[in-house]
Amino acid sequence: MKIGVLSDTHDYLDRRILELFQGVDHILHAGDVGMQIIVFELAQIAPTTAVLGNTDLGNPLKFTEIVKFGDLTFLVHHIVNPYAPDEKLAHRLAAVRPDIVVFGHTHKEFNQVIGGVRFSIPATPASQNTAPPAASPFCIAKGKKSGPSFSGWPRTSRQIDFPF
Repeated sequence: MKIGVLSDTHDYLDRRILELFQGVDHILHAGDVGMQIIVFELAQIAPTTAVLGNTDLGNPLKFTEIVKFGDLTFLVHHIVNPYAPDEKLAHRLAAVRPDIVVFGHTHKEFNQVIGGVRFSIPATPASQNTAPPAASPFCIAKGKKSGPSFSGWPRTSRQIDFPF
């Protein structure tokens, strides 16, 4: 399964992201979407799960979404401190026990396993000056926890080992 992951579009959806996400099975947007039309455009490519960011007031989105793909459970939330989640999020993490937390807000790429949970942020594609935009589709082979691979734009493609 191939999942497109992005955050922090802030009213700007680079057309190259639409090309990059062609062929994905699902898209996760970790907040600060901007205009709701962005979710609509992404949904034309694949089913899209998006959450509210701190600039998305008025959008009909939830603060947190839980999605399952095969054996993997994803928690999508905009503002996350992976080292010290706030109390409400810590309770949610304990209750849901996700494999991967996809988040945004910092506009900085992050990918680390903490307490057995992978916390991941694809950085931000929001700037019209970003070349290439930072968004990451990644694959989950047969829905298993072993071996999903992240790949981004050609100059930043990378494989990330998921030690489950």
